[in-house]
Amino acid sequence: MAVLVTGASGFLGSHVLERLAASGTLALGLGRDEARCAALEPAGHRIIRHDLTEPLDGTLDPRLSRVERIIHCAALSSPFGRLADFETANVTATRNLVDFARRQGVSRFLHISSPSVCFAFRDQVGLSEDAALPEPVNHYARTKREAEKIVLGQPAIHPVVLRPRGIYGAGDRALLPRLIKAARSRPLPLFREGRAAIDLTHVDDVVDAVMAALAAPREAECQIFNISGGEMLPVRRIADEACSRAGLKARWRPTPLMPAMLAAGVMEAVALRLPGRPEPPVTRYGLGLFAYAQSLDLSKAKRMLDWAPKISFGQGLDRTFADEAGS
Repeated sequence: MAVLVTGASGFLGSHVLERLAASGTLALGLGRDEARCAALEPAGHRIIRHDLTEPLDGTLDPRLSRVERIIHCAALSSPFGRLADFETANVTATRNLVDFARRQGVSRFLHISSPSVCFAFRDQVGLSEDAALPEPVNHYARTKREAEKIVLGQPAIHPVVLRPRGIYGAGDRALLPRLIKAARSRPLPLFREGRAAIDLTHVDDVVDAVMAALAAPREAECQIFNISGGEMLPVRRIADEACSRAGLKARWRPTPLMPAMLAAGVMEAVALRLPGRPEPPVTRYGLGLFAYAQSLDLSKAKRMLDWAPKISFGQGLDRTFADEAGS
């Protein structure tokens, strides 16, 4: 029997695929980016090209008939964009995959969600999975929340939901690269006297959590689990250390938060009216990450999945930049 990994051509999906292959598990990668999918095949990975915004049917590829477990990593992850695009990529695609899982009779459907669903413009320390969800901060958070409901509403597919925070590591094209790019172009904003802090997660720890969730007992089904590196790190330290590894000294500028938020709101409104709706240089969500203290309670994952993070931020940076230098 096989494990199907969606988003196989993406950051997390490709790492999950590698771990499954290394463990001797028959894994099928599902992706839509032709070039990235093609790059995976020389390593021996079994890849099926398909856009999940269209229904998934076993007739697409005979290997799909062997799928027993599914790891759903695919998503449109961005702080800005059109609601219709997020709904198609995160809601319609999840619904299509769940429909396939029901027909296939899978024994475990593992859904990768995001702590963005519970993000709020305030300090939130030690946030548990059962905390009341605030109004969605953006379209990504809104549609990931809807995707969780779709998955958890189908107990027949034996669902488990993970919410990994701030994934970074070799191959990351979003978190640290965005941060370093911003630091190269301008001083970074120092809000609230530098009180902002957050817990990030090295991709290897996330993959460990995925493997633990695949093997978890039935009591873990229909449950949500927070996943992070377990260290609430000052955002200033994260930026300073990441920039230092990239040969750059981060510059900081004390900035009042509310005027910056108002300006970011104006930028978002303007961008929505421009052709192609390009992402503005600054978003309210991005500023929120630089302004507030955020951390996750990991006790549930430790108790029910027997999982805990192993990689400190310093060790994670060592791995990330060593791997990038060697690639």
